Amino acid sequence: MFDKILIANRGEIACRVIKTARKMGIKTVAIYSDADKQALHVQMADEAIHIGPPPANQSYIVIDKVMDAIKQSGAQAVHPGYGFLSENAKFAEALEAAGVAFVGPPKGAIESMGDKITSKKIAQEAKVSTVPGYMGLIEDADEAVKISNEIGYPVMIKASAGGGGKGMRIAWNDQEAREGFQSSKNEAANSFGDDRIFIEKFVTQPRHIEIQVLCDAYGNGIYLNERECSIQRRNQKVVEEAPSPFLDEATRKAMGEQSVALAKAVGYASAGTVEFIVDGDKNFYFLEMNTRLQVEHPVTELITGVDLVEQMIRVAAGEPLSITQDDVTINGWAIENRVYAEDPYRNFLPSIGRLTRYRPPAEIAAGPMLENGKWADDAKEGKGFAVRNDTGVYEGGEISMYYDPMIAKLCTWAPTREEAIEAMRQALDGFELEGIGHNLPFVSAVMDHPKFVSGDMTTAFIEEEYPEGFEGVELPEDQLKRVAAAAAAMYRVAEIRRTRVSGRMDNHERRVGKKWVVTLQGQEFPVKVKADKKGSTIKFEDGSKLRVSSDWTPGDQLARLKVGGEKLVLKVGKVPSGFRLRTRGADLVVHVRSPRQAELAKLMPEKVAPDTSKMLLCPMPGLIVKVDVEVGDEVQEGQALCTVEAMKMENILRAEKTTVVTKINAAAGDSLAVDDVIMEFE
Repeated sequence: MFDKILIANRGEIACRVIKTARKMGIKTVAIYSDADKQALHVQMADEAIHIGPPPANQSYIVIDKVMDAIKQSGAQAVHPGYGFLSENAKFAEALEAAGVAFVGPPKGAIESMGDKITSKKIAQEAKVSTVPGYMGLIEDADEAVKISNEIGYPVMIKASAGGGGKGMRIAWNDQEAREGFQSSKNEAANSFGDDRIFIEKFVTQPRHIEIQVLCDAYGNGIYLNERECSIQRRNQKVVEEAPSPFLDEATRKAMGEQSVALAKAVGYASAGTVEFIVDGDKNFYFLEMNTRLQVEHPVTELITGVDLVEQMIRVAAGEPLSITQDDVTINGWAIENRVYAEDPYRNFLPSIGRLTRYRPPAEIAAGPMLENGKWADDAKEGKGFAVRNDTGVYEGGEISMYYDPMIAKLCTWAPTREEAIEAMRQALDGFELEGIGHNLPFVSAVMDHPKFVSGDMTTAFIEEEYPEGFEGVELPEDQLKRVAAAAAAMYRVAEIRRTRVSGRMDNHERRVGKKWVVTLQGQEFPVKVKADKKGSTIKFEDGSKLRVSSDWTPGDQLARLKVGGEKLVLKVGKVPSGFRLRTRGADLVVHVRSPRQAELAKLMPEKVAPDTSKMLLCPMPGLIVKVDVEVGDEVQEGQALCTVEAMKMENILRAEKTTVVTKINAAAGDSLAVDDVIMEFE
């Protein structure tokens, strides 16, 4: 076994590999750019080596720099994580020449399956059902348009060396095919150093289901069941679960056996994933094989008890698999939510800055993924639940514009899907994250969405259910009453504390009063609060009552309450005469006023937001790649105005109506902050 492993990656996956290596008694070496000097993976590793400036193409994906770090450290093996150099055959070749083990598949397997064009051809030769498409190289946008018409719209334009949604566009017409080809080509070059593009038919209403495979160098191969990854945004997965709520055992077996056969055909040895699209009749079509560890691997680990990183290291060290197909079972259900530095209220655009508060829910190892891969007793008995948070950040750390916007991968496990979803709801409610825009409200909303709860979803879930973007959650009446009751009880506690601090009156209860009007989500709830030492009883105008108990004290930013006998977790902020309360994807400004104050508040004029309708504002911190118009140009609705790049993604900003450009304030190469004015209109 190796004594020392270098991790050629950063962020949460580097931290994840370090944890397993530490468990195995293996020392670890981190590499870092200028932007990552204080990063968590650097702090966790036994040693760390600086490799260059922040841009990945000047540090993390420069093979010579990584090889130099390996030489300096004396590492015997390299784990590439995912992204960066994980599917780079030249890197695997350089390691082999240096006598350093690659914790991944052989160079030949990377070349044949890591490249999406080549893998499609191999799958076709092996008579694997594949999606119609053009697998040859495409020279320019004109050829892309021609091919797209031959295949038939809609089409998917994809980077050959792509992954993680980078270099990928859906085109529904010639204009989108032309623009998508160039954007995909640019993103592919920047992210992977390879700008080759291919085009395939975009299958509408598909489910994205993938099979985890594990092979050794002795011809042994197994599949560790499937993961459902259908909830995606911009072709990047957001929610994953294992197993799939859609597959039956026969389909699972067929997909698994086909995946293993494909892996063996290319001499695969390591962990890998074969991705499929599956239609409503459970017909499945090969998409691609990812010759690396997947982002969503934790859900497979949680239902099988197999540490995939450990297995990868053992295979790389020359050990045969110690697990057979008969050893692989499905125990319970696991769900993963990717927590991104993306603002769902701004169409999920990237957000950067300092994490002024980062308090993820406590990890609970009550599920199957415990030490030594053994099942917990409560898991065997169908009880308990687990919370796992794979992360690479910490409170006070910076989210950089140079890398992927992922903050963490929050996972829950429970004996049933319903219990795993409920565990996830509670975990998300208790996840404190401040300082940047993030998608916690959105994934919270997904966990309550009827389509997700029923398991009836496709890869079009987000665009179909949120066609105008995510605008927050409107809580149903019963939930609103529970929040209103909680707010009234909490406000009473805060007011008593305030009067005690002022010291102006001995009878704090009389000064605070019992009657309040709670206003939230456009509704008013007149209530009467009757308190005792164990909590408060909130009585509403209709005669209904809710009992509220909690140990919350003013100043706490998280309140864990029982309202009407059920748990309620609220993130708490202060506003005049009330709170900002967040729960289950809802972001509520809650006012708690005396009846007289509530009466007067209705007479107050509303603050009018400034008119920005004649301006193009930068929706995210980023770099202007190009400006497509000039002062004096008449632009049409939907016309491209400029392109902004942030976190390795290009975003085309378009005109919302027909108008004339009167002023341009930014040029290609400029770095802009959120809401900087890019241009102005007539």
